[in-house]
Amino acid sequence: MIKILYFARFREKLGLDQEQYPTTFPLTVTELLQQLAQRGGHWHDLFDCPQGVLVAVNQEMTTQQAIITVGDEVAFFPPVTGG
Repeated sequence: MIKILYFARFREKLGLDQEQYPTTFPLTVTELLQQLAQRGGHWHDLFDCPQGVLVAVNQEMTTQQAIITVGDEVAFFPPVTGG
């Protein structure tokens, strides 16, 4: 099981800020994104386009090729824009 945290538009669209997520391991961030997108609806809209997702694993920003293991904390953020 992993803990997933949702921030900003992810939290707003999905209506939750975190969940305990059961899955098989090892798992890449890309594979997790695909699993979440398969839930359909807003999940698909948010997670089917990996360029629109920033990811931290155990509070460290990472790439989508990173490996997730049992007990990890994964956080999803939208890309940050300035101006």
